[in-house]
Amino acid sequence: QVQLVESGGGLVQAGGSLRLSCAASGRSFSGYIMGWFRQAPGKEREFVAAITWSGGNTYYADSVKGRYTISRDVAKNTTTLQMNSLKPEDTAVYYCAASGSRYFLAPYDYWGQGTQVTVSS
Repeated sequence: QVQLVESGGGLVQAGGSLRLSCAASGRSFSGYIMGWFRQAPGKEREFVAAITWSGGNTYYADSVKGRYTISRDVAKNTTTLQMNSLKPEDTAVYYCAASGSRYFLAPYDYWGQGTQVTVSS
C-alpha cells in the first residue's frame, strides 16, 4: 500500500522560509515523478514543482521558480520542497504526489493528505 506523508507545514511571515518533506513508502519509486501541488481556499489545486526520482530532473511552476527548490533523497525515500521568500499568496494546503508517467504534468497516481502552509503579511 503506497503512502505519501507530508510534514513541515506551518505559519511563517512573508519573506520567510519553510521546508516541506514527503515520506514515501509501499513500493519502489524508480522511474516515477514526485511532485508537489497546492490548493488555496476557493481555488483549484495547482502544480508547484516536480522531480524525477531516478535522474533528479526538475520542473517548476512560474509562480515559484527561483524561490522554491525540490529535491529527493533516494536512500531515505523522501522528497523535499524548500520554500524561500514566501508570499501571502503562497498560502495553501500543499500536497505531495507521485506519478508513474514520464511527463511532469501528467495525472498523478498517489497523493498525500496535505500539509497547511500559511504566510502572514
